Amino acid sequence: MSISQCGLRVFIGTGHRYIANEMISVTVVIISVLVLFQRININCTDISQKPGEVLFIRQGLFLDANNPQNAIIQKLSLLAEGRDEVSIDLTQPLEDIKKESFTIKEGCKYRIKIYFYIQREIVTGLRYFHSVYRKGISVDKMTQMMGSYGPKEELQSFTTQEEEAPQGMLMRGDYKIKSKFFDDDKNQYFNWEWHLSVKKDW
Repeated sequence: MSISQCGLRVFIGTGHRYIANEMISVTVVIISVLVLFQRININCTDISQKPGEVLFIRQGLFLDANNPQNAIIQKLSLLAEGRDEVSIDLTQPLEDIKKESFTIKEGCKYRIKIYFYIQREIVTGLRYFHSVYRKGISVDKMTQMMGSYGPKEELQSFTTQEEEAPQGMLMRGDYKIKSKFFDDDKNQYFNWEWHLSVKKDW
């Protein structure tokens, strides 16, 4: 094989004899290689969610073509120490979600786990935020950076850092929580209200 000033000369082997093929433009060769790579990688992109971690995702994946959101939130779970996971179905009407409540023992450690699907394209800088209200007064806020996620057919999840439930007689009672999901581009994917009931015991 030899390269000339304007192209690539390809030799085809036929036994011990070699026949020179027509001059092939280097540009044509490069384009052909690029097309080949495009075909191989058309459905695969990689993003780093954590340093050293590479995720392979499918660009253009549609899980629900009728849903315009790229992040589809499915459910929220409460993970309390020594207790089974309990969940709120976030696919039901907002008015029904408002009626949902978790009961938790005062002073116990717990985490929140969020389940969701990603479709169409990568969602960068997904965040979870909530404000906690007691008798109409804001008493706490939390923001959790969830990271960047690519489209997958599988249900994905994120677990927040550990929190401690309020404790003491004056702290027991019902808390209203307003939650939302959004990303770096300020796209809001879901907003809803739910309740947390803090009691002396389970």
